[in-house]
Amino acid sequence: MAWLPASIPQRIVLVLVALQFTYVGVSHFTNPDFFVAIMPPCLPAHLELVYLSGVFEVLGGVGVLVPMTRRFAGWGLLALLVAVYPANIHMAMNPEQFPDMSPGALYARLPIQFVFAALVWYAMRPDASRVTDS
Repeated sequence: MAWLPASIPQRIVLVLVALQFTYVGVSHFTNPDFFVAIMPPCLPAHLELVYLSGVFEVLGGVGVLVPMTRRFAGWGLLALLVAVYPANIHMAMNPEQFPDMSPGALYARLPIQFVFAALVWYAMRPDASRVTDS
């Protein structure tokens, strides 16, 4: 497939990144209450920000699949991961507000964001955007 990277590992990571961000982005609309609940109280317009981040997650998830927009979408997803990091900090610092998740799981979300960022970066690398004739 000419629109996928030549490297098999990059193909796999690219598709996983696209699926993960698109799925989570859609979840912002199908289950907004979860995302509203994890918003730090200092931020305004919780529901609106949940919907906005959902839009950008879907756009980024789809955008990384298109060679022409892959790098731009990847940078957007990296910016989004930075933007939503305060929600992960809020969850870790207030485990009593999230009784369905263990404190360990809440703290594990913090470094996992960096893993997601590394996967996005790997998927959007310039050589990941090359197309082949195969």
